[in-house]
Amino acid sequence: MNPRLTCADVEVLLADYVDQTLLDRDVADLKTHFAACPGCQQMAADAMAAVAFMDRAQIPEPPPELVNRILFEIGNNAGHDIVKPPFWQRLFGKRLQPVLQPRFAMGMAMTMLSFGMLLRMEGVREWADLSPANLYATAEDRVTRIWDRGVKNYQSLKFVYEIQTRYQEWLAEQGKDKQNQEKQKQQ
Repeated sequence: MNPRLTCADVEVLLADYVDQTLLDRDVADLKTHFAACPGCQQMAADAMAAVAFMDRAQIPEPPPELVNRILFEIGNNAGHDIVKPPFWQRLFGKRLQPVLQPRFAMGMAMTMLSFGMLLRMEGVREWADLSPANLYATAEDRVTRIWDRGVKNYQSLKFVYEIQTRYQEWLAEQGKDKQNQEKQKQQ
C-alpha cells in the first residue's frame, strides 16, 4: 500500500479522479492504492459506473404549455405580474424600481438612523435646533464643558498630590519625633 495515500485521502480525491482532472502523479498514486486496497478499488468502480449511468440518461424536454402554466401558478399568481405590472410600476415606470430595492431602502434607513443618533448626541431635540447658530452654540458649549472637566481633573490631581506629599512629610516628622523620644529615654 502506498504510504502517501490513506483511504480518507482516496475519498477526497475520488471525485476529481472520476472527472479526470487529477495530475498524472496523483493518478499514479491512486492506482497504486487501488491495487493494494480492494475496498477503495470497488468504491472507485461504483463511482465511475454511477457517472456513466447518469451520462446515459436523457434530459426530458418540457412541453411548451408547462412553462406558461408554471408562470401563472407559482407564487400567488406571479405570472400575472408579467402580463399586468403593478399600479406603482405603471404609474412611475422603471424610474422608481431601483429605489424600492431592499438593499437601497435598508441603506437609507440606516443613514437616517445614524444622522438621528448623531443629532441626538449633539443635543438637537427639535428642528429649530438645527439652525447654524444653535449648532455652533451647542458645539461651543460641549467644548467648554470638556475643557472645564479637564482643568478640574488636573487641579484635582494636583490637590491630591499635595495632600499625599504633606501626609508623607508628616509621617516622616512623626517618625523622627519617635526616634528622638527613644533616644532621650535611653540617655
